[in-house]
Amino acid sequence: MNKRKTNQNLIILLLIISINLVFAQKKEFRNTEVDTLTFLNNRKLLNSLNTDKFQKKIFVENDIQIPYRFLTPKNNRKNEKFPLVITFHNSTRIGNDNENQLEPFAKIWLRDEIYEKYPCYVIAPQFNTRSTNYEINGEGIQISKPSNEVFSLLKLIKDLEKEYPNIDKNRIYLIGYSMGGSTAQNLMNLNPDTFAAVVSVAAVPDLSNLNKIKEKNIWLIHGKKDDENPYIGSVELSTQLSLNKNLIFTTFTNLHHNNIVIPFLVTDEIPKWLFEKRRK
Repeated sequence: MNKRKTNQNLIILLLIISINLVFAQKKEFRNTEVDTLTFLNNRKLLNSLNTDKFQKKIFVENDIQIPYRFLTPKNNRKNEKFPLVITFHNSTRIGNDNENQLEPFAKIWLRDEIYEKYPCYVIAPQFNTRSTNYEINGEGIQISKPSNEVFSLLKLIKDLEKEYPNIDKNRIYLIGYSMGGSTAQNLMNLNPDTFAAVVSVAAVPDLSNLNKIKEKNIWLIHGKKDDENPYIGSVELSTQLSLNKNLIFTTFTNLHHNNIVIPFLVTDEIPKWLFEKRRK
């Protein structure tokens, strides 16, 4: 009898494990290290790219003005649908020169192999104040809340969809680092039905609309040694979305806030992941 009960318990345990593997998010840990030479070389490669392909534009809505850069697909055929990627800068790029917001996650789309293989529209807005602000919630977790300018971006997206009807509305992607990663989350939470996927790197989480994003394609990337935007914030978000099988949480155990983007600058890992995702 005891043996039979043990076997039954084992079967139940295996079923629970199998269900979790099917329905739970994916967590991965990477032991990547970034030395000084790799850091400098990867940044140098991105900084050497000619950004002239990014058109300079300004979005105006009432008293809000948002400078932005706009990249069109290579061989932009009107009868072909292309994704729209929106990249968000970190707090060191705040301004209105319409230049400084082109940080690495905006520039990767200019690399020859990416521009050729992953044709898309890219918007890189620039904010003249913080696009997201942080506060501590009742549980002691630092969270992010969007500025008024972020709300206005929803209107910019609609305007561009009208102007460029070959934007694929089922493939609108968000990507950002640090403050920009938080802003990407903010926009996903504000209007989750608009977006197909978000890549949020070293961000302070947005926990405001968890029920609406519980099945969204989300890739959280954070360095465990991050002492600027605490790693625990991404842990909290992943925990609250633990049943989202479309969420990936990547922890870089040896990286911190300032070198977390480096592993992604000379690969196509992020574009490849994004381009596989469609709006649900």
